[in-house]
Amino acid sequence: MTDHRQMKLGKQRPRHDPRTLQLADYLDSTVLPSPPPERDWGGKIASDAWGMMRNDTVGDCTCAAAGHQVQDWTSNVGSEVTLSDDDIIAAYAAITGYDPATGANDNGAVELDVLNYWRKQGIANHRIEAYVALEPGNTDHVRDAINLFGGCYIGVALPVSAQHQTTWTVPPGGAQGRGAPGSWGGHAVALVAYNPRRVTCVTWGQEKQMTWSFFKTYCDEAYALLSPEWFEQDRAPNGLDIDALRKDLASLSDRPVPAGTAG
Repeated sequence: MTDHRQMKLGKQRPRHDPRTLQLADYLDSTVLPSPPPERDWGGKIASDAWGMMRNDTVGDCTCAAAGHQVQDWTSNVGSEVTLSDDDIIAAYAAITGYDPATGANDNGAVELDVLNYWRKQGIANHRIEAYVALEPGNTDHVRDAINLFGGCYIGVALPVSAQHQTTWTVPPGGAQGRGAPGSWGGHAVALVAYNPRRVTCVTWGQEKQMTWSFFKTYCDEAYALLSPEWFEQDRAPNGLDIDALRKDLASLSDRPVPAGTAG
């Protein structure tokens, strides 16, 4: 029987920055074909090779998900790179003030803070070039993100009912009681595959499937990531305006930071 009760979560409530770029602005529907019915970028990683990245004992899921995304990208374009647990914890500590020696300040992180740190500072010398937000609940965007960007970085407001589920599904009673969004807590995962019935994430060192209904019910933020480890391998498909995305990213430095948001 699946039992995730002892696993750590660690994603704080979403904080949205109005300056965040939107995926829809860079998808040319007149050129870009529909995403294929299924895609699996995680197949080159052995089932026991993803790594826990300390998320069984530390609430570093936001950084562990970044580490899993690096594995995904690198395994598909060259030699797989697995970041060490110490690298993941170092990033988590730098972002949140967590003290690995005492365990103090293990309060999780905001995904936006992790993405900004990953883009500006890098995690173990791996940096993303940009990130774009997906339209909430738009499953086509999720398919596009996984298909085009090699994965998708999301946050889920997990219900208590997910603690014992082999596949994450909305419980029979719906999104209330034990099925209420966030009744367990917030969690960050990397999506690496999908098919018509399910989408696959990496969490706690293994691949885990969720139904599309579960995704639409509990996902509270989702991002596509532009990584040099993916797009510098001539994998950029026609119809994805990467040049415009890069220009808009460069212009962000000239925009003021709205009150209450991250820089």
